[in-house]
Amino acid sequence: MTDLLYSEEEEALRAAVRDLLADHCDAPGVIARTESDAPHDLAAWKALADGMGLAGLLVPEAQGGQGATHREVAVVLEELGRSVAPVPYLSSAVVATEALLECGDEELLGQLASGRAIGVLAVGLHRAPGTAFPAVRLESGTLHGELTGIADAVAADVLLVPAEDGGLYAVDASDAALTPQVSLDATRPLATVTLNGARARRLGDAEPAVRRALRSGAGLLASEQFGLAEWALTETVRYLKERKQFNRPVGGFQALKHRLAQLWLETVNLRAAARNAADALATGEDVDVAVAVAQSYAAPVALHAAEEALQLHAGIGMTWEHPIHLYLKRAKADSIAYGTAGAHRSDVAELVGLQAP
Repeated sequence: MTDLLYSEEEEALRAAVRDLLADHCDAPGVIARTESDAPHDLAAWKALADGMGLAGLLVPEAQGGQGATHREVAVVLEELGRSVAPVPYLSSAVVATEALLECGDEELLGQLASGRAIGVLAVGLHRAPGTAFPAVRLESGTLHGELTGIADAVAADVLLVPAEDGGLYAVDASDAALTPQVSLDATRPLATVTLNGARARRLGDAEPAVRRALRSGAGLLASEQFGLAEWALTETVRYLKERKQFNRPVGGFQALKHRLAQLWLETVNLRAAARNAADALATGEDVDVAVAVAQSYAAPVALHAAEEALQLHAGIGMTWEHPIHLYLKRAKADSIAYGTAGAHRSDVAELVGLQAP
């Protein structure tokens, strides 16, 4: 059985990413970005992708990447979840990269792995692995159509677009019209992609590429959700130790201890599910079950952690200056990303042969 504990290398990676994000993605800075016309922190992205080489963790060394595994990527995503960092890491370094690995396009893989380009798969963030997805028309070598709910599209240099002929095509983002959509989570903005005669290059078959990309996205999203839940629990415990009522720390009251104990139990269980999904993606063993189990559990726990943090921080938690609202919005948006928990529970039932009566 694979050891799901963190290795020394993974802990060192965590420390390095956490230090970098402390410098680039402090809470006031992230809040300010959500109020601006440029929500993505491209300086932080450059530091992650170019400075540390983290955009190419999943890409083999022969193709310009780091040749690491999904376990290392999961550690990065845990830290990104802890800081709700407004960077397109999940979209580019995971989802788009997995699609390109399936297609075998070395040119684009090298660009994404080095951080020279940001890639985005033009499939709605809400699409679950294995489900149908919209495609655009291919006419005389150009693409025509509209795709909605595309995460991080406004930061993309290249779009990976599925077409009705069954192919996946690379489109320069400058050849597409990108219209921002109202998104609950302003740290991961959505956009509508409109193509009207966009030039395109065929990469490969869309169906297996999209299926692989969304499965990895769903499995590794659980690590981001764990990071978010752990931050919410840690910050809430810290706050309740400091805040006093009736001349004693609020955290000493039994009713709040029970709530925190329950949240701790849920969070450590989520860590186990997320680590198992990352390990399964790395080894290729029981991947579908591991991903479905992780996502059936992750969304409710992350959302519960953010809601408890908001309530237990009392009045200060309701202020715009406190970052809790960023975590609550991210948790809520993540709860429908790559399929809902209910959809993944149905997948688990089907995969293990537990059909409803």
